[in-house]
Amino acid sequence: MGTREENRRQTLKRITQSAMSLFAKQGYEATTLDAIAAAAGISRRTFFHYFKSKDDILLSQQAGLGEQLIEALAAEPTCGTPTETLQAAMRRIAASYPLEELITIDKLMMSIEAVQARKQANYIRDEHLLLEALRQRWPEESDMSLRLAAQMAIGLTRLSLDAWRSEGGTKPIVDYLDLAIAELRQEFGGS
Repeated sequence: MGTREENRRQTLKRITQSAMSLFAKQGYEATTLDAIAAAAGISRRTFFHYFKSKDDILLSQQAGLGEQLIEALAAEPTCGTPTETLQAAMRRIAASYPLEELITIDKLMMSIEAVQARKQANYIRDEHLLLEALRQRWPEESDMSLRLAAQMAIGLTRLSLDAWRSEGGTKPIVDYLDLAIAELRQEFGGS
């Protein structure tokens, strides 16, 4: 990674961390773009090189699920089935989320209707990205099988988050993912 790209990555991280901190302290609505830019040490104009709105900052915290799954999938051994390999990758991602950070992000996202709608659209995007990665890794598998695996992964993620949220986020999200996977196996058998 070059210096320019590293600087861009660090600025993006600063903006995101500053915004999340301000959202937590003073609320989403009360936090202005100018306050975020000042806290991140950038100009308002520079802010718009990274994000179009405050909503985009929140969505960036959830966005990238498809990319995360693809990266985690690539790190898994090649000996398993698409479904087994995907479930192992999903568990690794779910186990990596700090509970307090997830609670804060989720509360903010659930409080803003426009963010919720865009979040749902991101799930469809993530499913398509994941399907392409599965096709590349398992070209011999049927397209229907790979589509089912991609849909299952995104569906299990959504179910896990919903269950986690409904119980007040008191346990790690990976516990809910494990429960959802166990239910899937019990209902449909296999992996």
